[in-house]
Amino acid sequence: MQHAAARNDLALPAQRKVAAPSGQSAAGTRSSLVLSTQSIIYTAFMTVRVTNKLETVTGQATQAANMVTAAGGYVAGEHETFPPGTHRTPQIDIELKIPVAQYFSTLAKLKTLGKPVSSSQQTRDVTQQVADVSSRVASSQAAITQLRALLKKAGSVGQLLSVQDQINNQESYLEALLAQQRALAHETSYATVTMVFIGHHAVVVKKPKKIPGFTGGLRGGSHALRLVADWGVTVLGSILPFAIPLALIGALVYASRRRLVRRKSRPAASPPAAEAP
Repeated sequence: MQHAAARNDLALPAQRKVAAPSGQSAAGTRSSLVLSTQSIIYTAFMTVRVTNKLETVTGQATQAANMVTAAGGYVAGEHETFPPGTHRTPQIDIELKIPVAQYFSTLAKLKTLGKPVSSSQQTRDVTQQVADVSSRVASSQAAITQLRALLKKAGSVGQLLSVQDQINNQESYLEALLAQQRALAHETSYATVTMVFIGHHAVVVKKPKKIPGFTGGLRGGSHALRLVADWGVTVLGSILPFAIPLALIGALVYASRRRLVRRKSRPAASPPAAEAP
């Protein structure tokens, strides 16, 4: 199976003929310089605020889908949420798949759909992984061919079952490799762009920054102390309903034991004295 590979904008052709030096035959000097093709996975994340009051997040998301479809891509997923608040402005998360050849130009168009709040781009080179999977696919296919030839020469039922079992294992392994190869081919052929459209009234919640040093430690210690105090009060409140009955039972047991001890500690009455004759 051939896999589609992503190329940079500056990628050169796969093969380039080298001119033969003068005085040498074309057959003896003909050579080619084979340039390796990189397989790269492109991903981008963008949060866009709809600044035009006449536009809606739904309309801008639809426009983004139309841009990607016109470039030969498609919408892989879409999710709409209504965050809490006064305006109840919806937020739309949309995942777009764009052909690598149209990735940068389409990404530039998508950025014009609103005011970018945050954005990031990532590239991952999987050239070695693609080559490794292709090599393992070829090896597995060759192993299956050899096993099938060996199956024809098997002399006993035990040998037939053993070879057939090995063929089944190799075929399962080959299917997994082919699935991985198809996934890599798709990921390197289509860039993934995840866009979040928010309304002009929506508030973007940012995580508080951690303050290092003495001030950060002091705040962290105060927070930990409050947590310990809250935990102690919670435990005390949970135990208190059981403490009163347990105390009453303990008092009764203690009083009973004291009575029992007092009875045992009393001296036995002395027998009456014998009368004199």
